[in-house]
Amino acid sequence: MSRLDFTVDRRATGSRARAARFRTLHGEVLTPVFMPVGTQATVKGLSVDALAAVGSRVLLANTYHLLLRPGPDVFRAFGGIHRLMNWQGPVLTDSGGFQIFSLPAERALDENGARFRSYVDGTMHLLSPETSIEMQKAIGSDIMMVLDQCIPSTAPLAQAQAAMELTHRWALRSLEARGDSPQALFGIVQGACHPDLRRKSATYLSTLPFDGLAIGGLAVGETHAERYEFTGLATDHMPAHLPRYLMGVGTPIDILEAVHRGVDMFDCIIPSQLAHRGTAFTSHGKIHCRRTVYRLSEAPLDSDCDCQTCREYSRAYLCHLVRSDETLGAQLLSIHNLTFYHRLMREMRESILRDDFAAFYERKRHELARSDDDHPSVPPAKGKVPTAPRRGDYEIIKGPLGAFSVRQISSGEVMHSVNRPGDEANALYVVQSGLAQRVLRGSHGVHVPALDGNTTTDAACAPVAPFETTPASELVIWDVGLGAASNAMAAIACFEDAVAQRGASALRPVRIVSFECDLDPLILATQKSARFPHLQHAAPHGLLGEGRWTHVSGLLTWELMKGDFLALFADAPAPDLVFYDPFSAKTDTALWSADVFARMAAHGGAKPMALYTYSASTAVRAALLWAGFRVAEGVGTGPKATTTIAFTGLNGEHAHAGPEPRKIAWLGDAWLARWRRSDSKFPLHLDEAGREAFARRIESHRQFEQQPELALDGSSR
Repeated sequence: MSRLDFTVDRRATGSRARAARFRTLHGEVLTPVFMPVGTQATVKGLSVDALAAVGSRVLLANTYHLLLRPGPDVFRAFGGIHRLMNWQGPVLTDSGGFQIFSLPAERALDENGARFRSYVDGTMHLLSPETSIEMQKAIGSDIMMVLDQCIPSTAPLAQAQAAMELTHRWALRSLEARGDSPQALFGIVQGACHPDLRRKSATYLSTLPFDGLAIGGLAVGETHAERYEFTGLATDHMPAHLPRYLMGVGTPIDILEAVHRGVDMFDCIIPSQLAHRGTAFTSHGKIHCRRTVYRLSEAPLDSDCDCQTCREYSRAYLCHLVRSDETLGAQLLSIHNLTFYHRLMREMRESILRDDFAAFYERKRHELARSDDDHPSVPPAKGKVPTAPRRGDYEIIKGPLGAFSVRQISSGEVMHSVNRPGDEANALYVVQSGLAQRVLRGSHGVHVPALDGNTTTDAACAPVAPFETTPASELVIWDVGLGAASNAMAAIACFEDAVAQRGASALRPVRIVSFECDLDPLILATQKSARFPHLQHAAPHGLLGEGRWTHVSGLLTWELMKGDFLALFADAPAPDLVFYDPFSAKTDTALWSADVFARMAAHGGAKPMALYTYSASTAVRAALLWAGFRVAEGVGTGPKATTTIAFTGLNGEHAHAGPEPRKIAWLGDAWLARWRRSDSKFPLHLDEAGREAFARRIESHRQFEQQPELALDGSSR
């Protein structure tokens, strides 16, 4: 039986909106309800009397921050958060899962929980389902949340499924840790932007004895349309007899859309955070009080609002306070914004009870999208064209899919010109190389038949069949052409996913060596990291600052070798994988020669090497073959139908382990015929004798010997 005695008073006609109520240990709550965020047991700048005056009925406190300061002993001494902060109403505590998600470089996550270092005193802590519930019991909140693994809403299916399943296992442990406490406990639906996972998570958690369910993992990367879609999908599969809570959302329009889809409870830092930036939500639209247009205005902030701020102060005074960075300005705007939010919740409840919410929704969703009807911003001067951010010979441009890339001005070449940089890096280098399997301790690839019928460890066979070599041998990745670090960061993200899913003890050491002669692209992109989500991480800053970054687990290091790749790579450790991504042969001609590939193969020695590159040119593939590599077609990306993968040796251990069972598309007779007809089959510097020698070496390559076609099980076809 629910500890909250949840009751639905009315469901709206023509909408899934509902007005409900539930009873907590500290009083009744009417829904829809917005909960101001009191991270440190305080809503910034406001007393509990001020919170009550603006209409706050439930506050949210942060388990992660309160664990570190003041700590559980203080809450136990005071009998809980209510007496400590002198708040008489209900309190909901989050579990700390989102804060752990926000610190990917500062924590190590495994089945037990998340280990992290305190930002207060540097001590190490374990936040597990059990310790999270123990802390929430000490806080004495009315509603506790299970510990969950929060990931970006745009995460790929495998990562989202692993996080969801871990969240489910932690949910069971949280329920057990709650025991017979009278505090309510909510489960959290996860699954990112994958419909089947969201359905599965909501359905599974509905079978467990929770007092309510929350929707987690939204407002962390998806579009507004996706947020609304997956909110509605989740509520469709959540029990009607329990409260529904959308975590961390959001703007007034986000809340309206979620209520329309059946959500009851909300929290977000936006009303107080924007108040501290001088922004107010009003019936006239969103207003930025810093603007000069308000400097002499005697009008109230919002003529339709009766809060203390609007009753007693002018826009001119608020403009002065904001421009002067006075704390009173943030306080007065917080009072107004929270009043606006609570009034919106009250109006929605009243419209549901009157059964005219559908009309209210249609009217309000247009009103809430407005921005300062009284004094709209001055449009930019006609003909003024904004300039792209630049540094040195590079600039940031927006691609056809809306993603940003870095362009070299002198050559016009664009890094990841068509695809989103992260998507291309993941598909071409991370997924195709089987990196998620390669980082596991003792796993160096998968077995597939070689050209001669023997077993090797190339390409794309699945299911994965790992085999033991040196259990903890280091995996070395060369990242040739660092650029804006899309490829290296994709590899780091893969590693961090493996830590989250398998635990650090299951992984082998990984060493990424990035080669780059010009750091301007990375510096530029890092300065504009809002346009490059993969750089919103501590690793690029560490690499630029120190030339090296180490993951908190100690198992992954990322090193920078700055300068000419041809002069530096002999000093680097021999690679297992090479992500070969310099500019094209037109721009970086020297890096695509047969001699360079031969030097790389010789540097690797007996150690097997797998090389992946975006180029599918005949000249590049011929150069690799001449250098002794075996060469195959790689996955298509962007405008390219295929790319190129290459391996040293015929029976070595290679890294290519794609996600689906398939044969390796080795270059064969058809390619050889095309090469013979090609105008670029020889390096330009060769004389006639050199061309003849080059041709003999290609024609006699063992790869082109007639062999029966082999299936993955080694049988002839």
